[in-house]
Amino acid sequence: MSNEQERSANRLPVDEARDQLMVQVARMAYQQDLTHTDIASRTGLNRWQVSRLLQEARDLGVVRIEIVPRSDRCPNLETDLVNSFGLADAVVLPDNVDGASGREGLAKAAGQYLAALKPRPTEFGVSWGRTMGAVAHWLPDGWASGVEVVQVNGTVAPIPGDDHQNAVAETFARKGDGRFVPLPVPAIVGQAETRQVLERDRIVADVLRRARSVQAICFSLGALNADSALLNSGNLLEREYQDLRAKGAVGDILGRFIDRKGEIVDAGIDQRTIGLPLSDLKTRDRAICVAAGSDKYLVVAGALHAGLISVLITDAATATYALEHVHDR
Repeated sequence: MSNEQERSANRLPVDEARDQLMVQVARMAYQQDLTHTDIASRTGLNRWQVSRLLQEARDLGVVRIEIVPRSDRCPNLETDLVNSFGLADAVVLPDNVDGASGREGLAKAAGQYLAALKPRPTEFGVSWGRTMGAVAHWLPDGWASGVEVVQVNGTVAPIPGDDHQNAVAETFARKGDGRFVPLPVPAIVGQAETRQVLERDRIVADVLRRARSVQAICFSLGALNADSALLNSGNLLEREYQDLRAKGAVGDILGRFIDRKGEIVDAGIDQRTIGLPLSDLKTRDRAICVAAGSDKYLVVAGALHAGLISVLITDAATATYALEHVHDR
């Protein structure tokens, strides 16, 4: 290729067409989480042009990247959580987390925390859900290298309008230049015997074995309310939901329902639940929980009381509630 041909090949469109291309490339990178190579393939650009457009998008303010420094955290609450509940670490954001916008801020902080883990994990377990979907979205590319990401609990049927439920492990793996290991079974099945049969399946048994071997797990907690993914997906029946509430359930961890003390409230449902048992969380080097918001106060406090969390990423209001109820055991 001549110098003139090379200059022509590297030339980008100008004016309005360039702006449209810049926005298209930025959306692919930051909303669809595509790599520079993928973007180049889809747009007909080369990787250098993709990088140039993304840098220009940042320079012009088309893309704004928010960093959450420690100065924007609550170090006193973090220290109190560590000391009161025997945690390895805590991240507490000052803004109260309620609703989708608050969840995004929490997810950004979690993504930054995971990207800073030392040593970088080579095996990593994840759960699914809206919060975990947001964490996967904000997790930086290159957070790990060659990591194997294992889904540690069964999944749910697709929920209309929510595409985050079942893609978490895949996104974690892609951004960590690794591979993901799905657990292709329901979170809760109809009979305990069905769970036993499924767990004896060679593929399912292998995934559960891998899940038990990971030393770091990232998960969120589910509130027990009408917005529950387990309820809306049909994994949990309405009458079972009402029974759980009557028995004192405050939410779920990995699909397993606990009370204010962090204890299983319904042995029958628990025996129909596929995934890591809660006792396994106590033996992990890092059991990283990302959860906040008024609807999760009780389940966060219960999980802390039971010693099921070693690292908590939350907001100030949730942390304060847990500390105010530290002796409610």
